[in-house]
Amino acid sequence: MDAKETSIFTSLLIACIFLAVVLTYFVITIIRQQRRSQKLFRERLLAEITTLEKERARVASDLHDELGPILLSIKYNMNSFDIRSGDDQEVLEKTNKNIDIGIERIREISNDLLPAALLRKGLITALEESIENLKKKTDLTISLHYEKLPEIAQDKIINIYRMVQEIIHNTIKHSKADKLFINLDAHDNKLEIVTVDNGMGFDHRSEIQENKGLGLRNLFSRTEIMGGNMYLDSEAGKGVKYTFEIPI
Repeated sequence: MDAKETSIFTSLLIACIFLAVVLTYFVITIIRQQRRSQKLFRERLLAEITTLEKERARVASDLHDELGPILLSIKYNMNSFDIRSGDDQEVLEKTNKNIDIGIERIREISNDLLPAALLRKGLITALEESIENLKKKTDLTISLHYEKLPEIAQDKIINIYRMVQEIIHNTIKHSKADKLFINLDAHDNKLEIVTVDNGMGFDHRSEIQENKGLGLRNLFSRTEIMGGNMYLDSEAGKGVKYTFEIPI
């Protein structure tokens, strides 16, 4: 190799090294930007969901601690009246029944917003009580199976409960299923949640593309802020299977 060829080879080598350095810099910059964007996305999701849960807790407390007692007080005051007319007594009895219905509905709404059992007794008891209450309102048969679960942080318990409730709600409302299987199992420092129904299924890709999948986005958002993974398997006429892997 003569001096001219050596010079050309050296120039090409320098150019290649320079190009490699520039490409490496851009790749590293893009990766850092993606990580930064992902972090900001998670922080925004966490802030939104935290705000939502705080507002739910506040409304649940107001309903349970303020509106409920007010209705009870009205009922007691009404029943203290000296009513002698049969017609008036009949009206009073109907009013009492309506107030009782209102109080019961307030308790249901308050419990939906923030189940007392979830904070006092944990995830499994809250799910069991919710499923038991649903038996009176739907023909869907819900089977809950679980192994002994380790201790899970309260913020994750709330998110997991909301996710299972979202799936139950969607199954009742959209799937036309009569059976829903829910399994919770902890292994390898992860909580695995699997739900399967025997309903009509749906094209989840189309739902997301057409911006109809609000429930799916809620499930994804809660999974995302817990650092977990969500898998969805569904086809029209073949039911829906959700799998979640949540680090614990």
